[in-house]
Amino acid sequence: MRRSFVRWLGLGVALLWLLAAVLLVAVRWIDPPTTAVHIERRMQAWMHHRPYRERYKFIPLRQISPNLQHAVVSAEDARFYQHHGFDWHQVQIDTAGDLEGGRIRGASTITQQLVKNLFFGTGRSILRKGAEFTLVPVTELVLGKRRILEIYLNVVEWGPGIYGAEAACRYHYGISARNIGREQAARLAAILPAPLKRRPERMNRYSEIILKRMSQVGW
Repeated sequence: MRRSFVRWLGLGVALLWLLAAVLLVAVRWIDPPTTAVHIERRMQAWMHHRPYRERYKFIPLRQISPNLQHAVVSAEDARFYQHHGFDWHQVQIDTAGDLEGGRIRGASTITQQLVKNLFFGTGRSILRKGAEFTLVPVTELVLGKRRILEIYLNVVEWGPGIYGAEAACRYHYGISARNIGREQAARLAAILPAPLKRRPERMNRYSEIILKRMSQVGW
């Protein structure tokens, strides 16, 4: 009985992985209409009988200000253009900090976060981690850096029911993603680790750090 369960579980995971890989090929050309996180938030609102309004508009990367592109990369994944999905350099730094009793920043890359957003939602499990680990290199190979960043900036959560750069800029600042300023972009990037709790106007210290990181690489 146990062996049979494990066999069926393994088969289910393999089928889910294959489906995710097929969907990755599709989103290379087709903008995703929704994600696992979007669906998860709708279900949470329905289960808790809370009102829910979703703001989500997918726009091309060229319509998102370089200020916001650079701020998000600086905040979330400074080595985005150097690694191939996993930032092993940051993992080593975080591991050393953990061993010395320091505080871990976390080495989850933009590619890893995109895979979680698209397919797995916010939950955690060993199976999900395993599937994510194998899908990240496929994502890098199939989509490439520009498309990964484009999709990430369009689907990431920026507040309750607020997904993507265009919705975030209009909700928080009343302007389009094309026209977002440098400081505003840094403040938006600063709320990404906890978008349901943080607000741009309160991100004074962290936004300054992000602006400094941007300047250090010439952005």
